[in-house]
Amino acid sequence: MFDFFRAHTRVALALLVLLIIPSFVFFGIDGYSKFSDGARGTVAKVDGHSVSQAEWDNAHRDQVERIRRQNPGADPKFLDSPEIKNMALDGVVRQRVMLAAADSLKLATTDDRLQRLFSTDPQFAFLRNPDGSVNKDALSAQGMSSELFAQRLRQDLTVRQVTQGIAASGFAPLSNTSSALDAMFQQREIQVQRFDAKDQIGKITPTDADIEKYYKDPANAAQFQAPEQASIEYVVLDLEALKKGITVPDDKLREYYESNVKRYTAPEERRASHILIKAEKSAPAADREKAKAKATDLLAVVTKTPAAFAETARKNSDDPGSAAQGGDLDFFARGAMVKPFEDSAFALKAGEISGVVESDFGFHIIQLTSVRGGDKKPFDAVRPEIEEEVRKQLAQKKFTELASEFTNIVYEQSDSLKPAVQKFKLELKTAAGVTRAAAPGATGPMASAKFLEALFGNDAIQKKRNTDAVETGPNQLVSGRVVQYAPSRLLPLADVTAAIRERVIATQASAAARKEGEARLAALKAAPDTDMGSAAQTVSRASAKNVPRSILDAVLRAPSATLPAFVGVDLGAQGYAVAKVVKLLGRDPVAADATQGQAQYLQAWESAESQAYYAALKTRFKVTVKPAAAASGAAATTAN
Repeated sequence: MFDFFRAHTRVALALLVLLIIPSFVFFGIDGYSKFSDGARGTVAKVDGHSVSQAEWDNAHRDQVERIRRQNPGADPKFLDSPEIKNMALDGVVRQRVMLAAADSLKLATTDDRLQRLFSTDPQFAFLRNPDGSVNKDALSAQGMSSELFAQRLRQDLTVRQVTQGIAASGFAPLSNTSSALDAMFQQREIQVQRFDAKDQIGKITPTDADIEKYYKDPANAAQFQAPEQASIEYVVLDLEALKKGITVPDDKLREYYESNVKRYTAPEERRASHILIKAEKSAPAADREKAKAKATDLLAVVTKTPAAFAETARKNSDDPGSAAQGGDLDFFARGAMVKPFEDSAFALKAGEISGVVESDFGFHIIQLTSVRGGDKKPFDAVRPEIEEEVRKQLAQKKFTELASEFTNIVYEQSDSLKPAVQKFKLELKTAAGVTRAAAPGATGPMASAKFLEALFGNDAIQKKRNTDAVETGPNQLVSGRVVQYAPSRLLPLADVTAAIRERVIATQASAAARKEGEARLAALKAAPDTDMGSAAQTVSRASAKNVPRSILDAVLRAPSATLPAFVGVDLGAQGYAVAKVVKLLGRDPVAADATQGQAQYLQAWESAESQAYYAALKTRFKVTVKPAAAASGAAATTAN
């Protein structure tokens, strides 16, 4: 019920739940007055104070990390989209505005209120220990200390006070709610006739003139642009490249083998059976002596007849887990059993039976049935594995040493990559047909958005300089150089004629459908009693009955003073529709609960008032967003 209101309510609640911890990434508790203008690149201003590019970048990065934690499979392109960047900058600006307002209104949060909220609010349950104290490990996972959390929670509670009065002061009388819900959930009986473009396609035959006209229309030029391309050469400094130049003497490999011999030795495991006569350590001494005597008697039996061990265990062992299996414990390694049991089991030879072994659980008789493992792999068998591991370690160390030098040389000798190739003994690689976007299936550096962005920068294209060293993966630096560049260009008409023909047919088909539909609309208005040729159906915003949204909106907006009423709906590429409003009916039964409707209407109204108040605060505190930031995905709304 009330899907429209519910959707907005969920968004509001989600924002409230996420408000505390995510907002911490933006600011410290020192307050609004300490924001500085000196950070890298101003992207916006609030009350005369700058929002730096660095702050925006940090907010975007933290927002991306939150999304990835909640949805590990999130599309990287989506996370770097203008919409996500827009949200991050909007969040920074909003926090700045609220801090400015809180500072202006002299709002504060007391220690008592801070402690009360932390102790009682369910959303902080995962941060509380059973005794009510702060779970420092949980806070550490959020990247905060308990002191920082307290400071920022205080700031957030202070900021909430700015809009709390507005959000809690909404008033929605039942009469107003009813009028609004009547308009929202009124039902209308309608008939619809569709004029689909697909039915016109067989009637359309574009001329050569039609195709040429479409091709030459400036509005269509972008459809026929070949993307800019570059042929490049590049070098990669990574562990694989460095390993090629590393050889390890045999004595060093043997030294590594001896130092890590445990890694190449299968752990020894033993299989044993036992008989347990239970007597807990805390049991009276007399009971333990009685149990020991019984174990001693059983030991005499199995020592005399070892083959009877399993049967004796089944009848006498107090270990329910192994008695049914004749006392068999399967294979176990050191550390799996209590120490007295382990020491005895690992001292036996296969087939031997121990004496009575005392543990905290009682008295055991152990029969060792089998031994496996403990064999050391010979050096020659593991030499390739060791060599790969040592070379990798040496390459990692070498990469750390050379990364800065590689970065400097491709920058300082920017007219060629050969100095880097010669100095670091790297392979000069090439690639043709490189575009700003990674090709499908691309891997390694050619799949890196950062590297491609650097290749199509002004210095690389116009001045033919090396790109800066770009980190394209763990322990991987790449620098590239544009050898040949082809700017974006308009494809010849002959190359795109087939594609244009399809577009022209689609355009003319939708135009023909629209023309036919408009003629039908005029005829129906002239003769309202004409049969529509379709069944009547009852629709509302709550029950669309598979009626497309564009048609639904049109029939619900249609004037109802005189019925029947007719409306035409342009469906774009799909064609045209004519709809007839036959009757007005009451509110959809799904919206019959007026009390619930009033509550949700009030929530929507309070949300609207809060947004209006925030807009007024943006004006008061002179929020401006620089055009460059807005164009790259910042907030579109600017208040002066």
